Amino acid sequence: MTIILTNDDGIDAPGIRALSKALGGEGIIVAPKEPHSGCGHRVTTHKPIHLDKRSLTEYAVDGTPADCTRIAVKHINKETKWVLSGINAGGNLGVDVYISGTVAAVREAAMHGIPGIAISHWIKRPSKINWELASKWTEKVLDFLWDKTLETGSFWNVNLPHLETDSPEPKIIFCEGSTHPLPVNYRVEGDLFYYHGEYAKREHSKGTDIDVCFSGNIAVTLIKL
Repeated sequence: MTIILTNDDGIDAPGIRALSKALGGEGIIVAPKEPHSGCGHRVTTHKPIHLDKRSLTEYAVDGTPADCTRIAVKHINKETKWVLSGINAGGNLGVDVYISGTVAAVREAAMHGIPGIAISHWIKRPSKINWELASKWTEKVLDFLWDKTLETGSFWNVNLPHLETDSPEPKIIFCEGSTHPLPVNYRVEGDLFYYHGEYAKREHSKGTDIDVCFSGNIAVTLIKL
């Protein structure tokens, strides 16, 4: 089974290495050369995209996450069976899916009839992500999702919680995505606007992905094109 691994934090980010570890080193990494967090589903069509073949199983793309998926499934391996994106350093919950490069990579795969899973890790600042634990949880989630039926044109969006070391093992919970807007707040200095919305204080409805993840469990949401 050929699996493509990508992300929006860049090919050298710790999250994609944690994802690779969760897969036992299987898969082909096709990821952006530089970080593209929050780029949404932007693609490159008006300039060439440089492809750096680092090895037989690792390619750095001078483009966006969606570019990576396109090049991966149309050029690097036309027999791709799955596209996995992550593990993103930061949540991609609720309406984040519209601006997330992590999610865009698997949405692009779904457009080509290839199933995908986007995986992100909420950060409860100022704490740091434990990537070993994130890899362990991701392996658990993947084992759970491989056998689930996924209709063509659909993909999974997974968000891992940020827990204290003595917290109970998180449960995997299927849920709907929140539709509440992100906090939109700015600090204004003259004609300059500095965004400073507080992610952890965003509104959400009970039982939605934000509620599940913020409550200490793994939120799994089915998204359709």
